Amino acid sequence: MAEIKACIFDLDGVIVDTAKYHYRAWKRLCNKLGFDLTEEENESLKGISREGSLNILLKKGGLSLSDNKKADLTALKNGWYLEFIEKMKADEALPGAIEFIKATKESGRKIALGSSSRNALKILETLEIVDLFDAVIDGTKVSRGKPDPQTFQLGAEALKMHPCECVVFEDAQAGVEAALAGGMYIIGVGNKTTLNRANHTIEGFQNVGMEIFEKL
Repeated sequence: MAEIKACIFDLDGVIVDTAKYHYRAWKRLCNKLGFDLTEEENESLKGISREGSLNILLKKGGLSLSDNKKADLTALKNGWYLEFIEKMKADEALPGAIEFIKATKESGRKIALGSSSRNALKILETLEIVDLFDAVIDGTKVSRGKPDPQTFQLGAEALKMHPCECVVFEDAQAGVEAALAGGMYIIGVGNKTTLNRANHTIEGFQNVGMEIFEKL
């Protein structure tokens, strides 16, 4: 295998647990539209763009809406989500995540963010870790969401790395497929069964060191 020279991290569910805020906002929107959203159903939205998530939910609710109405609804949901993350604290990063990113950077590897979130930079600022990243690719910079590899491809390009020199850390199936489609190594963060296409999986970053790269 090629030497791993760069790491690309997803945000939600990898560095910070903003999934709970997304869920609360989507659930509120679904309730407004006349149906409910369970936590289990919300799993299918992980790693999917805002517009893609809305389309999944509208299909679930049996609704067909105009593009203008859809835009209004995604803006409404995002407004609620922003209200939630405004109250985030700097200590809301997932256990061990920031320590691992710092250690990876100190090892000489480049660090990028590869997230579908359009609020990614705001969250990194809240966590006070913007300076750890050599590149930030978020939902404002991509036209094709995961499982399309564009997010991670742009990350590799920004770091001036070949895809085979990069490893992606992801918690969603869509992100795993995106990394594989982009020709990169992938470490799944979460359930091994759900992320069974990853090259390797970890439950979280606690007690994980640089030896992780030897498992690829």
